[in-house]
This record gives sequence, C-alpha cells and structure tokens, in this order.
Amino acid sequence: MFYENELKALKKSGRYRTREVLDYSLKDFASNDYLGLSHNKTLHEKTCKELSSLEVHSSKASLLVNGYHKIHKDFEDALCKANGFEAGVVLGSGFNANIALIESLVRKGDTLFMDELYHASGVLASNLNDLDVVFFKHNDMKELQELLKNSTAKRKIVAVEGIYSMDGDLCSKEVFELVDKANAILIVDEAHSSGVIGEKLMGVFDYYGVEIKANHIKMGTLGKAYGSFGAFILASEHIVEYLINRAKPIVYATSLSLYDTLLAHNALRYILHNTKSLKEEIKKRQEIVYEELGVYVEGLIVPILIGDNKRVVEIKKELLALGFGVGAIRQPTVPSAIIRLIVRLGQSENELRDVCKNLAKIKQ
Repeated sequence: MFYENELKALKKSGRYRTREVLDYSLKDFASNDYLGLSHNKTLHEKTCKELSSLEVHSSKASLLVNGYHKIHKDFEDALCKANGFEAGVVLGSGFNANIALIESLVRKGDTLFMDELYHASGVLASNLNDLDVVFFKHNDMKELQELLKNSTAKRKIVAVEGIYSMDGDLCSKEVFELVDKANAILIVDEAHSSGVIGEKLMGVFDYYGVEIKANHIKMGTLGKAYGSFGAFILASEHIVEYLINRAKPIVYATSLSLYDTLLAHNALRYILHNTKSLKEEIKKRQEIVYEELGVYVEGLIVPILIGDNKRVVEIKKELLALGFGVGAIRQPTVPSAIIRLIVRLGQSENELRDVCKNLAKIKQ
C-alpha cells in the first residue's frame, strides 16, 4: 500500500478523517447553512420554475466562450447594488475564488500580507507562483502597520477574512484605514460574514459602514448563508476586468451552474426582504449561546476549545447519540482541537438551548 504508514500516523494522532453520509434526522449544528436557506422549499421551487422556462438549464462553457448567461449578469448586478461595488463576477467556489484572486493579483515585485489564520485556499494560492508572502499575527494591526510602512513592494496586497471560519471573530476595522494609508489593495474573504452581519446582512463592509473604494475587493461564497453553491468576487470595474482576463479559475473553468446562480439570486432577494426578522433571529441565538455557554459571538460560529484530538471526537459522538450534529475540528485546520458549533437559523431556539446545555455537561 502506497500510503499505509501515513494513514497509520493520522489514526495514531487522532487526525484521521472519514466521510459520513448526511443523516437528515440529526439536528444540524455543524454546517455553514447559517440562515437555514438550504431547507427553504419556496426558494428551491421558485428557482426550478424559472429555470424550466429557459431554453437551457446548464452553463455549457466558460464565461469567456459562451457560458455567460443573463442569469449570471443579473445576479452580479444585484450583488453590486446590494454591496455598493462597481463590478462583480461569479465563479465555481470560494476555494477557487481565493485562488483566482491571489494567484492572479500578486505579480513579480508585489508583496502579499496575509493574516496567519486566512483560509487554506488562500495559503495554497500563495504557494503557486513563488509569491512574496508575509504572514502577520492574527488581527495584529500594529504588526501589519509596520510591515506596510517598511515595505518597498511595487504593489501591497492585504488579505483578511470578514469572520474567521474557526475562531468566529471579526477582522479589525482598522485594517480598512491601514490599507488606504499605505495605498494597498485589500482582499476580504466574506465567506462566513456575508449574510450574517451588517445593517443589510451583507457582511463586514456593511457591518463597519465602510465606504467602498477602488482598492477594496470582497469575496463571498454562495454555499453558506445563501444556501446554494459557488462564489462571487466584487471589486472596481478595473480589477474585475483584469481578473476576467488573467484569473485561471475564471478563464479556464465552466461557468457557475445556472441553478446555483439563480437560487443564490433568489436567496439574496429573500435576505434583503427579510433583513429585520433575520437579524432578530440571529440576535436571539447569540443570546442563548451566552446564557448557556458564557460565550459571546458576533456571528454564528461558536468555537469551544477542547485541546485534545481524541476527546473532541468523543464529544462529537456523545452529542451525535443525543441527536445533535456538531463539528469536531482538529489539526491542521486549527492549532488545538475545538468543537465548532454553528448556531444556524435552520434549528429552533429550543434545540439550540438543548445542544448548548448538553455540550456544557459533556465538556465538564
């Protein structure tokens, strides 16, 4: 067996992973379906009806051949309007979006300054072309300020997340001021913040009330709060034009499926139409988490530090036996093992309180 020793080592360290077929009977506190829209049959049926009226139901080609449909353009326009950006482009996944951005934007003579907790897709992209990459301590704006101040790079590009996927904390508001002062480009990965925070639930730009500028780039996913699949990049007309010409995951990949694009557009309409009630539901769940676990969160990700790979899997199995699905996150995804609880709107307040109470008991 070619990789037998490596698999044995993973099992011994408690880092061995398996795929498990989704059990629909479980109360889901593990997925990133933050608003519960994956279960919204009205959105699904509306999308199917609209798609069935068209001559085609698949993308057929890349955006640059003949795979750019009006469905794509309408959704991009709607995203730009909702978020205040000039231009946008949709593509296959958040993973591909990070690769598209970083691999194409960081050129010879440029320096990429990346938060040390940035998503693995961005880290992978930074290794593709022998890029000049500097990691700064998580949310350490003093270190980032010094790095930008002392940099002689042709272009300076900073990459942060809106809400960090494992810790659940927000990027610092100060990062927007620092990039402007340093004349740097800012990439904000809004995978876990778009649809979750902000006055209009559009994410961290919305949450902080940031005036959108030419150096700002927003990336978001459609497979989380939007209950669909795929991703989008929003930026100035100039940067989107460049990405369409240089970003390999855009140029060489089949365009995003029409169903996923249309479903996400319907989800965007739903979020904008129901912002007030959704925000109220989010706030209620944050309050329950604080009452039962003593943890304050600004989004819907609750990380509970366990620190032991085997114990975190045991806790997951104990909660599983009680009918609750949670995430058991181990290295290398996180420095130290955590239970990752997603307080999604797809489960009731009573169910959330139950899982919190049981988690508190088991953790002791």
